[in-house]
Amino acid sequence: MLKFTPLLLALIYGLVLYRFSAWRTAKQLEAKSTELADPLLKNLCDRMAAALDLPRIRVHVYEVEPVNGLAAPDGRIYITRGFFRKYREGLVNADEMATVIAHELGHVALGHSRRRMIDFSGQNALRMGLAMLLGRLLPGIGVLVANTITRLVAAGLSRSDEYEADAYASALLVKSGIGTEPQKSLFGKLDRLTAANAGAMPAWFMSHPKTADRIAAIEKNEAKWATVGRT
Repeated sequence: MLKFTPLLLALIYGLVLYRFSAWRTAKQLEAKSTELADPLLKNLCDRMAAALDLPRIRVHVYEVEPVNGLAAPDGRIYITRGFFRKYREGLVNADEMATVIAHELGHVALGHSRRRMIDFSGQNALRMGLAMLLGRLLPGIGVLVANTITRLVAAGLSRSDEYEADAYASALLVKSGIGTEPQKSLFGKLDRLTAANAGAMPAWFMSHPKTADRIAAIEKNEAKWATVGRT
């Protein structure tokens, strides 16, 4: 039993650390955000709310510059001020912004925040267990190898979540009459909007899938749904 104590402590530590991080993030988001008030986006949100049989979808603008959308641990949806500014400048249109909101709704509906809490605790235990084992087998580099393996696992889980949220968003956009074309066109702009340099990092270390892979996955879903619709 004693040999498993460090792993159990690592699980508990990961759980506590995640809950504290989620609480701190929620406080920061609440303190630095205001509810989105844009007629075009409100109309699109109302259409998605009707498709989901919800009274409304509330979206907040988080006052930071990086271009991003966020689903907070408490289920609230945010777009950053930097992203909203791109929309106001005409670099992103209303339908494309709606796809960001739909994607974040997917994270909430699919329980990704709750699952991340479990994954975070498990990854912490995995890191500690591997560090203990590899530290003996590979003195000097065992901990580095353990951290790298854990990072690979975390990145893979995150990419899986992104694909799932993309698929949820696609289905919602189709049901709302918005369609998936704005979703794909936005992905075509994201690397430029975020000044991303995907080539600087191997794909298996990335927390988000490559743009081309995300678009291909959407088109695969479209083809599958079209086939089902004809049967």
